[in-house]
Amino acid sequence: MTPVEWAIVALAALGAFFSGVAAIGIIRLPDVYTRAHAASKSDTLGAVLTIAAAALALETGLSTAKAVFLLVFMFLTNPTAAHAVARAAKDQGIEPWTTENDQ
Repeated sequence: MTPVEWAIVALAALGAFFSGVAAIGIIRLPDVYTRAHAASKSDTLGAVLTIAAAALALETGLSTAKAVFLLVFMFLTNPTAAHAVARAAKDQGIEPWTTENDQ
């Protein structure tokens, strides 16, 4: 395998790992605020790493340019969407989870 192929495999594996962490975080975390954090951080990183692997696999051309634009779009929109969800939850009066809620 060439170094580029190793990089593609590594990026895809890391992307799958972070996407899996995000999925577990969304399922396991107790409230909307912590779930939004898991979705905005881990899911964005997982998706971006996976798209970067695809961009490397495509080498050069229009498809690679589209993948790069998609990377930038995801970096801008995923955290913004998570912030909008958290702000809407706050506006609705949803209280954050605390250790006192667990008792």
